[in-house]
This record gives sequence, structure tokens and C-alpha cells, in this order.
Amino acid sequence: MAEIECARCGEVGEQLSKAPLRNELGERVLASICKGCWDEWLAYQTALINHYGLDVRDRDAREFLSKNMEAYLFETEEPEDIDTSQEGNIAW
Repeated sequence: MAEIECARCGEVGEQLSKAPLRNELGERVLASICKGCWDEWLAYQTALINHYGLDVRDRDAREFLSKNMEAYLFETEEPEDIDTSQEGNIAW
């Protein structure tokens, strides 16, 4: 398996075997995010989906997750907090 210097953690780690998405963001993840950080994102993404009751078939939900993926992995901004007072609701 190939190794890369991860843009998120700064460590040299295992590269993903393929791009996780078929778009520019997926290619960026493949080129610069290690498997360990990707696995952390998947756990956080699951928490977001469950907390906000997201339907990933919904375009707005997918855009919400993509925005948070970029923020989480590339630290472009703060990812969405999991606000436990929201009780599974999100207003678009």
C-alpha cells in the first residue's frame, strides 16, 4: 500500500486504495488524506447523519455532508457541531 503525508494530521500514513467520491473532492482526499484520518471522518459523518436524522438520498443532506467533510479533513472552517439540544432535527 502506498503512503502519503496526510494534510490533516501531518503524519505519513497509508493512502486510500481509491478515491472515496467520484468528484474533485474525492480526488483531493485520495491525494492528501491518510486512511486513519479518513476512518475518523467516517465515524464523525455517521454521528452527523444519526444526530441530524439525515437522508443521504437528499441533495441538501449530501451537500451538508460534503461541506463538513471538507471542513473536517482540510480544516477550511469548523465542521458542524453535534448539538445534542437539536434532538435529530436540522433546518435547511
